[in-house]
Amino acid sequence: MKSRLKEKYENEILPKLLKDLDYNNVMEVPKITKICLSQGLGSAVSDKKMIEQASLEMTKIAGQKSIITKSKKDIANFKLRKGMPIGVKVTLRKNRMYEFLDRLISISMPGIRDFQGINFNGFDGRGNYTVGIKEQIIFPEIKVDEVKKITGMDITFVTSANSDDEARSLLQCFGLPFKKR
Repeated sequence: MKSRLKEKYENEILPKLLKDLDYNNVMEVPKITKICLSQGLGSAVSDKKMIEQASLEMTKIAGQKSIITKSKKDIANFKLRKGMPIGVKVTLRKNRMYEFLDRLISISMPGIRDFQGINFNGFDGRGNYTVGIKEQIIFPEIKVDEVKKITGMDITFVTSANSDDEARSLLQCFGLPFKKR
């Protein structure tokens, strides 16, 4: 079963971008290849239960098991040793990616207090876009009374676009609410 946004991409966004970006072939049109969710927990060095809690929350949000990330080197100032858990991440592809994007755009982002839109400056120059979320409690899967500490997360949209402008057009067609310039 196809998700709503995948059908929208195939039926509406693909023909629109084919015409707007002046491509000759359907395969040239940019698409979202994956969405990466990541959460860095620097304070997890002193509290081991925080990583487990963050991993459970990330699994609920993504609908897929999260991976615990570990430090790559020792940093004495932060009391950090190589191999210590310092964050969690999830990579979503195909149908789960479209379902997450649908929930993010239609449910989670409208639930943010004083939301004005997402920043235009999150592009990396290669057609990928990263947005930071300050509170994980904007997702309906997370129950506020079960949260021990409010933490933020980064959501990265990896696209097949060649430039930031193409990626911006693609993400706007999907309905990501960018701030007005």
